[in-house]
Parts: sequence; structure tokens; C-alpha cells
Amino acid sequence: MSSISIIGTGQMARILGTLAAEGGNAVEVIGRDPAKATALADDFGRGATAGTMGTAPAGDIVILAVPYASAVPVVSQYGDALAGKVIVDISNPFNPAATGLATGDGTSNAQQIAKAAPASAHVVKAFNTLFGTVLAQGGPLDVFMAGDDAQAKASMSAFIDSLGLRPLDTGDLTMAHWLEGAGLLMVGLGRHGMGNYSFSLAVNTPAERTRARPQRGHAALQAREWQEEAWTRQLPAG
Repeated sequence: MSSISIIGTGQMARILGTLAAEGGNAVEVIGRDPAKATALADDFGRGATAGTMGTAPAGDIVILAVPYASAVPVVSQYGDALAGKVIVDISNPFNPAATGLATGDGTSNAQQIAKAAPASAHVVKAFNTLFGTVLAQGGPLDVFMAGDDAQAKASMSAFIDSLGLRPLDTGDLTMAHWLEGAGLLMVGLGRHGMGNYSFSLAVNTPAERTRARPQRGHAALQAREWQEEAWTRQLPAG
């Protein structure tokens, strides 16, 4: 299993920390309020600990569960303490009305974090296309991710697997821009198409679609005939 440090003590920190601990991972939670971080670690149980803001995180994977505008300053504050770490950006950099991205065209919050991080650290974008309330219910869910380093993404895949979720690699870190756009799409769907935020984006293979598709036409008729035949065989002899 993985060793995880979560920077932040909000809703997503609680959800990811709970899933991580339940998945058998070593969890450290770090926040500006030490009492709140300690209480959250106690809630996680399973040996979770509270770290100290600004000191080197214990986890090999460091999840930035902070508002998007705080992510780059936090990474800059930690500096070389993040050397060699996998840094996970879960943010959605929306404008105040959540009608557009706050980052410029052709870039992303994840890419800006990568510029602020030590050269030996590797940034992975993940979890931003999942609403917290949906994620809290657990899998099966698809987690889309993007990053430049294959080993960092392999480590993230193993962690995501431990949560009972499915990791799906979308490519290098330039794809983070489009993942952040997908987060915006989710909000639009919630507001206008679905009328709620109790849904997720998923990839279905042809085999999965076949299993999930209601039977129609000849296939449905054949299925009913098989069911009737099986039922008839169970009748007592006349």
C-alpha cells in the first residue's frame, strides 16, 4: 500500500483520508490548525497521524486538498521538502461564478504547481472530475489523471486501486487543462442537465455497454423464451 500525506483539512481531505485509511494506506493529515488536523487523523483511525505544516511530509504521495488559489503558494512554501514526492493536484480552478476557468488558455493549475515544485517532484492531476459527495460513497468510479512521469502515475494508479476505484491515464500534464475543463463541464451538467450533483463521468467499454444495455427486439424475445423453457422444465409432470 501507499504512504499518503494530505495537506488540508476540508471536505475533500476528509473524504480522501477516510478512503485511504480504509484502503490500508498510511495516512498523514497536515493543516494550518494543528488541533483540527489531529482531530481529523483521529477520525480516520487505523494509525493515521497529524503532521506539522511546513515540515517535510511523511508520505511519498502528497495530496493538495486546498483551494486552487492556495496550491502554488503551499508548494512554494514547502520548497525542497517536496523533493522526490508525487504531488497530487485535485483542484478545479474556476472563476467566481464557476462559468469558466481561472487559468489561461493552454495551461492549468497543475502545470503551474509543477513549475513551483522541486525538479525531482512529479505532479499528477487527479480526482477533480469527482464530486465529493459521490466520491464519499466509494466505487466503482473512474478517476481520470494526467502527469508527465510514468512511475508517478503508476504509484497513483496503485493508490487509486486501493480505494476501490479505477485509475484512467489521460496522458501527460498538458491534459490537466482539459481535465479542469471537464470539471467545469460537470458543474454545467449538474446545474442544467442533471439538476443535481449526484453523478460521475465514466468510461464504458463495448462489453460493459452490452452487459448494461436493456434487451430489445429479438434478443429480448429469445431471453423470454429461454426463461419460459427453464420455468416449464421445473413444472411437475402431469
